[in-house]
Amino acid sequence: MAAATATWSSALMNTLQLSSLRKLSRPNWVCLPTTPSHGCCRLKTTLTRVSSSSSQSFPTVPISLKNYEFLDGSTEVELRLQLGGRNITNSRDIFVDANGSSLTIKVQNSGSFVTLMETNRLFGKIKPAETIWYIDEDQLVINLKKQDPDLKWPDIVESWESLTVGSMQLLKGTSVYIVGDSTEINLKVAQELAVGLGYTPLSTKELLEAFAKQSIDSLLLAEDSESVVEAESAILQSLSSHARAVIATLGGQHGAAGRAHKWRYLYAGFTIWLSQTDATDEDSAKEEARSHIKDGRVAYSNADVVVKLQGWDPDHVKTVAQACLSALKQLVLSDKKLPGKKSLYIRLGCRGDWPNIKPPGWDPSAGDDASPGGSR
Repeated sequence: MAAATATWSSALMNTLQLSSLRKLSRPNWVCLPTTPSHGCCRLKTTLTRVSSSSSQSFPTVPISLKNYEFLDGSTEVELRLQLGGRNITNSRDIFVDANGSSLTIKVQNSGSFVTLMETNRLFGKIKPAETIWYIDEDQLVINLKKQDPDLKWPDIVESWESLTVGSMQLLKGTSVYIVGDSTEINLKVAQELAVGLGYTPLSTKELLEAFAKQSIDSLLLAEDSESVVEAESAILQSLSSHARAVIATLGGQHGAAGRAHKWRYLYAGFTIWLSQTDATDEDSAKEEARSHIKDGRVAYSNADVVVKLQGWDPDHVKTVAQACLSALKQLVLSDKKLPGKKSLYIRLGCRGDWPNIKPPGWDPSAGDDASPGGSR
């Protein structure tokens, strides 16, 4: 089956809004702001289709030639494009369109405009009204003002390479857990993410089988699914204090992530739900994601990020991994304190009080209203 993924990323807003969708000849990212649930900064994703025949990385960033220089400054970024000997005599021969997170650059050549660069996914957001450009000898120089001066841009575009570098500064060593119904997909994506981030790839399936000295299928026959859930939960507990790891969990209802009451240790890292869908368009996928999040009956809806998959092809695992990193980036940018909160949650013993972390000394068995030390 052809691989397809889509991602929408969200910022924290008080109301649910859908951004306008444009019909494009190539895949586009779609933004869907959401209201955080349970007082937690949550980022969800939905569907954008990617052609299985496309050889470009996701999202599509067509660049005619890698003939540019890029410099990241404290409050702005600078892009220098080689004009390639084109005889530019008038500013009207150059077209620069910068809009929030997109950039299009065209120059006139023999009576028609030629695209030098076009991306609908800059690495970060800019202030379009403060964009300036000028010609310096044979280069077109464009200065873009950052909306977030603290965000370091590894490159002008959001690509797999820039995301892997950029995510290191944002995640601050926080581990990542991959959950979903398919153990195979969880493992493949976790391995790809680990390579990109320089994290340690881990698999609860492999650890459990090594400890039990038999396969998961054999364990399910010899024991029952509850025993496997408890065993994986014990492994997650031991991994909860690990930093810089990408952990693939068991898929399906025999995995701990499929049980809402077993998420205590999963909250120690950023969780990504790889959710397969039969939806054939963006609107249907969004509605499906909203429904899962609202009713909460699917334990995976506890995840920080949801990435919808339409079909699966191992050859496109990097496409899925890139969508995961982009969504994680947007999540952390919406609340830069999240990695620190995860660290605090771990230091306090992963007591199951995420996201409303209680003070030191809080006794989870005494109830939510208990004060430190268990007294009321």
